[in-house]
Amino acid sequence: MARWTDFVIAHRGRILAVWLVLFLLGGVAASNLGGLLSNRFSVPGAESERGLELLKDRMGDRSDGAFTLVATGVDGAGDRAAVQAAAGRAAGAVARGKAGPLLDAGRGVAYVQISTPLENQDASKVTPRLRGAIGRVDGVKTYLSGYPAINHDTEDIFSEDLARGESIAVPIALLVMAFMFGTVGGIVVPIVFATMTIPVTLGFVWIFAHLMDMAIYVTNIVALIGLAIAVDYSMLVVFRYREELAHNDDARDALRVTMGTAGRATLFSGGVVAVGLALLVFMPLPFMRSMGVGGLLVPLVSITASATLLPALLAVMGRGVNRWRIIPRRVLERRAAKDVTGLWHGLATSIMRRPILWFVAAGGLMLALAVPALGLSLTGGDNRGVPLTTESTRGLHVLETTLGPGALAPHQLVVDTHRAGGASDPAIVAAQRRFVAELRHDPEVVAQTIVAPALVPRDRARQANLVDAEGRVLQIRAAGHADSGQESSMDLVHRIRDRYVPAARFPRGADVLLSGAPAFGVDFLHRAYSAFPWLVVAVLVVSYFLLLRAFRSVVLPAKAVVMNLLSVSATYGVLVLAFQHGWGEPFGLQQSPQVDGWIPIFLFAMLFGLSMDYEVFLLSRIREEWELRHDNEHAIAYGLEHTGRIITAAAIIMIAAFAGFLAGSFVGLQEFGLGLAAAILLDATIVRAILVPATMKLLGAWNWYLPERVRRALRLRPGAPAPATAQAEQT
Repeated sequence: MARWTDFVIAHRGRILAVWLVLFLLGGVAASNLGGLLSNRFSVPGAESERGLELLKDRMGDRSDGAFTLVATGVDGAGDRAAVQAAAGRAAGAVARGKAGPLLDAGRGVAYVQISTPLENQDASKVTPRLRGAIGRVDGVKTYLSGYPAINHDTEDIFSEDLARGESIAVPIALLVMAFMFGTVGGIVVPIVFATMTIPVTLGFVWIFAHLMDMAIYVTNIVALIGLAIAVDYSMLVVFRYREELAHNDDARDALRVTMGTAGRATLFSGGVVAVGLALLVFMPLPFMRSMGVGGLLVPLVSITASATLLPALLAVMGRGVNRWRIIPRRVLERRAAKDVTGLWHGLATSIMRRPILWFVAAGGLMLALAVPALGLSLTGGDNRGVPLTTESTRGLHVLETTLGPGALAPHQLVVDTHRAGGASDPAIVAAQRRFVAELRHDPEVVAQTIVAPALVPRDRARQANLVDAEGRVLQIRAAGHADSGQESSMDLVHRIRDRYVPAARFPRGADVLLSGAPAFGVDFLHRAYSAFPWLVVAVLVVSYFLLLRAFRSVVLPAKAVVMNLLSVSATYGVLVLAFQHGWGEPFGLQQSPQVDGWIPIFLFAMLFGLSMDYEVFLLSRIREEWELRHDNEHAIAYGLEHTGRIITAAAIIMIAAFAGFLAGSFVGLQEFGLGLAAAILLDATIVRAILVPATMKLLGAWNWYLPERVRRALRLRPGAPAPATAQAEQT
């Protein structure tokens, strides 16, 4: 690091110029990124995905691109004919669009499924066109609903909810940085860091968007993580630089020491953040993989900036980092003092006196929060909790109060007979009837929603898109009472696949696939959580060896991994208490019997990296002081005093950013925001401020245990010999 810092100092002008060019290129690319992003969702290789592709290829039908025309006040044949005609006009507004038969929902409500060959994202864009084609139907109130229409109508609301987190984070970040840095010169550093790295990262996202589907929300992930890392790394390095300036006449020598200590810590920290976010890159789901790529690019760009932009900027500023004070000089001098006994030092000293009491109290609280996580119930996602302020969501509400929300997302059994006219084969027709009979006896299925080729004339089956043009592929549609992601709906998926399809006895050679939104949710959860545990193990192992190299101890990395797992488990427990048990309702949170399936995976990936940031900052400083004095208690208290305020300030900014999501309109976004905010709060207070010092006090000399074989294998230099008295005390 010393040699590298000398290189950066010597070429600081060129390095800043290169970053300026990258910033300009990244800004241009980021401005053209919107059109390349999508909200496509797929589960490659799953039964539901194969069924969907078959429907698309043979019938031009995609369930995720299907609309539902809901009508109220339908009374008599005239109204029915008018609604059917309106559905036909809507279907005609899309190439190869088809309107199904009019179905009664009761209480004067009727609805029509309108199939399209478009994917959800493309279908949502033509929503206004379909509404224009429907026009006004005399005597009847119509609502164009369905997944594409709901996505179209709520996209702006969702974007506003996401932007709220950023709008809250930025002013709070500026206030916290003004207080923490205390000078205009100091505040410039994180602002320049974030201003440079976020557009550059989005520029790389632009490149990847040409190679793979990138989720539309990746820009928000990049902005939030980029802001967090910029503040974290800038504060750690600038604070250390100020300490060295206070005790060193040569600013360049101060920068060399800073980069060899705090700078080195940011590199290891960025590596651990990258490892955590890399979990998403290896998930077997394109949506998560794209978010992982975007998230992974942030620490990689930040590591590069921390090793080049940050020291180059400080080399140019020199002692100017302390210019234009905002807070009194004595406060800045106290922060820069190497020997200080403040609030954090007092807390550490108190913990040292009664480590078992503090350990039991803090650990007991974390375990108490983690226990409810055993009752975590997951959903593949549905339309529960959407704001009822748009036409599509009001139409959904109409169906919810009559048939149930499942009518919007029917189960689709797709049968490929592999020969022309096979759908009319007597054995296939008989199997259809047996399957329909099984469905009619299931209490979860709405009987009047069952539509099968065997139940209607051949010409109507073609018209309703139940059979393809060759008569080779057929589909049977049936809706359940519950929304697609509810447990009862997912249980119905398993009954259809495990019981009803085998009982129908379709002929050998026919491929029978269950598709539709409920099946997609089941397949998503199965695919995601089949891979998730193994990827978690891989992340833990890689993180352990990376931290082993950073901390030069076999014990401290294990402690860090365990503490992080405890933080994540407690966060899951908070989600269960707040949403599944309804404890969050008095605070404006929606109650939900299930947590969205993507939430625990995203939380683990983001939290493991971000909270490990704090661990690396704290333990790196403790390790540094231990090597100087070989006094375990002093090193712990010293490290906590000199990093406690940095960790707290960074945590305040992140909590403010994520807490903005709690005011959102969607329960999934509330879950995400609460999970992140709660995890950062628990990690920065109970874990880092109490559990880590108490554990390290109890471990004593074992904190620094490193077998000679391991040291040689990792090519680590031998530690400084301990003074005789201190060594005797440790023994």
